[in-house]
Amino acid sequence: MKNILEDICNYKKLFVKQRKKLLSLSEIEKNCKIIDKPRGFHNALKNSLGMKFKLIAEVKKASPSAGLLFDTYKPGNIAKIYQKMGASCISILTDEMYFKGHDDDLKEVRKCIKLPCLRKDFIIDPYQVFESKLIGADAILLIMAALEDNLAREIEEIAIKLDLDILIEVHDENELQRALKLKSKLIGINNRNLKTLQTDTSTTKKLVPLIPKDYTIVSESGLKRNSDLDELYEIGVKCFLIGESLLKSDSIADATKNILYS
Repeated sequence: MKNILEDICNYKKLFVKQRKKLLSLSEIEKNCKIIDKPRGFHNALKNSLGMKFKLIAEVKKASPSAGLLFDTYKPGNIAKIYQKMGASCISILTDEMYFKGHDDDLKEVRKCIKLPCLRKDFIIDPYQVFESKLIGADAILLIMAALEDNLAREIEEIAIKLDLDILIEVHDENELQRALKLKSKLIGINNRNLKTLQTDTSTTKKLVPLIPKDYTIVSESGLKRNSDLDELYEIGVKCFLIGESLLKSDSIADATKNILYS
């Protein structure tokens, strides 16, 4: 079976290699020193007062599973709708090859809203952490399926030094046990198998009991209805990362409102 995650990571290594030729690590480190303090991604999820569900609403132009979502793509406008409808944070895809994203998408979103922004990308090199800070990210995604333990620790340490929050993404028990050895208390359970792109929300149900109570848990992918959120809320999940089902709807505003408040 084709391993899509492996293909993406192999591409990303070549992509980052080219990026380093455009802006050296020493230059990007220097530029990061003048960037504003992050908005506090994890705190926004913990402190969304009065909200039953905490939504990380996703902005993306395309995905390997859904294909092209927009012919005319205005990420800033989408983010403003999410903010108005009650999202706690925004996730922005910046991968160019597989998600048709761009760093400028995150920059545009951050200018348009006041919510914290997650750079949703495949971080496989410490260089990308500095890059994330430079383009205005408040948090980065750390995918355990894509990283060896030593590299995961190195990336996390750099993010901490840069005041970036880290959403550690896992899909199975082995990845979760590795993630729990890191410092971040923000765990994302991806219901989508990144190797096959199949989704199953029972993934969250299996892993939640294994996570200590002082962690913030985010369920990701395969969430389409308010009832999906209710079901996971009953086992202690209050935070959800949702994109595709909202972006494919006739009205992003109505879909966001319905999934949060119905």
